[in-house]
Amino acid sequence: MPEKIDYDAKIPNNVDLSSDRRLQRALEGWQPKFMNWWGEMGPTLRTQGVYLRTAVSVGREGWAHFDHVHVPDYRWGIFLAERDGDRRIAFGEHAGEPAWQQVPGEYRADLQRLIVIQGDTEPASVEQQKLLGLTAPSLYDLRNLFQVNVEEGRHLWAMVYLLHAYFGKEGREEAEGLLYRNSGSPDTPRILGAFNEETADWLAFYMFTYFTDRDGKYQLGTLKESAFDPLSRTCEFMLKEEAHHMFVGTTGVDRVVMRSAELIREHDTTDIAAHGGIPLEIIQKYINFHYTVSLDLFGSETSTNAANYYTAGLKGRWNETRRKDDHQLTDGSTFLDRPGEDGTWTQDEVQTLLALNLDLRSEYIADCRTGLKRWNRILAENDIGYRFSLPHPGFNRNVGINRGHHITPDGTIVDEATWEAGRSKWLPTTEDLTFVRSLMHPVYERGKIASWVAPPLNGINGKPFDFEYVHLP
Repeated sequence: MPEKIDYDAKIPNNVDLSSDRRLQRALEGWQPKFMNWWGEMGPTLRTQGVYLRTAVSVGREGWAHFDHVHVPDYRWGIFLAERDGDRRIAFGEHAGEPAWQQVPGEYRADLQRLIVIQGDTEPASVEQQKLLGLTAPSLYDLRNLFQVNVEEGRHLWAMVYLLHAYFGKEGREEAEGLLYRNSGSPDTPRILGAFNEETADWLAFYMFTYFTDRDGKYQLGTLKESAFDPLSRTCEFMLKEEAHHMFVGTTGVDRVVMRSAELIREHDTTDIAAHGGIPLEIIQKYINFHYTVSLDLFGSETSTNAANYYTAGLKGRWNETRRKDDHQLTDGSTFLDRPGEDGTWTQDEVQTLLALNLDLRSEYIADCRTGLKRWNRILAENDIGYRFSLPHPGFNRNVGINRGHHITPDGTIVDEATWEAGRSKWLPTTEDLTFVRSLMHPVYERGKIASWVAPPLNGINGKPFDFEYVHLP
């Protein structure tokens, strides 16, 4: 497996695609369909060049090249992390055996399903963000949007390669389906609910790249542990690219909070809407919404499917190899908070093996708290008493044991009427969304930025903020 990527090929790759003419022809047949999808469902804004990062190697050093690229000419391709020839399966009933280089027949359907679900999320976010370029707050942000979009497109390529290379006719049909389904389509929506939600403004984009892309990090992390080595190496390289997407979210919310804090201090009021800023209460409502729809992506707290995937070696835990246990999980147990009809919480003891989704969700929640600390530190440094918080995991849920219960952000179980009466305090209202969207005016002048967000502390790849990140017509 070469580190360097072959950019002379029609489809850039480091998987020696030219040695398999049948696979090469199949993927070259899919390529124009992808380009048609990108033209129809990708970014609406036309540009004459975006300062983009392009992977040139999968090695640890110097893996990316930066330059202005005409976006339709971006070289989407197939990149797998380097192969460890001695890699062994780290968990489940096959622990200790060599990692699989081919799909075992008994796990074919399950592996295909896992790859299709992951693949379905990648183009969805591009579709959700299709119009955002029209309202970018700066050229720096516009560049970041395109970077996220082209890399999500490449992550789609990553999953399509696996489907074509290892799953035959069924895999090719599933690869077609990834372009057929569209985010929010009433007839052919994306598989997971969060990827059918709107991303209609830039605060939502920052929240999406903080919370929802962070879910993606944890899902890819579990697939990186897979006994199916091509899937593992694919996800390992995707994680490298995904880190920038979460950076965009983390620093994006940082900058919104920073600007709101500046306006609060400048005008000595938290009612900064009239001064062109986003009130802290609205930011909290966005946190509540995007965090909870992302929690739904982890599925039900207990899952026989997840247990079977683990036992078979298809999907591990976050940081599986660093865990200090038997990697079989046949004996342990954990506790799960369950809401009761009487308005109280009880704890169920469940087998660790059945609670793998809960385990992964717990890792995610702990990670999400780091963002809250950053944003609250900004408020503290500006002597503002308000603090953001993550709502209770039972709040606003449509998946799992909390679905159908009415749970407030502080974890109180209430009746439906009480919850509905509080909805406007906890989640963005139509008026909130309309107000935030009223601030979304494009700022395409070098070194300038919209009034509701602070400039970044640093530019991309050492460039200053006033660098011409995007050439516009």
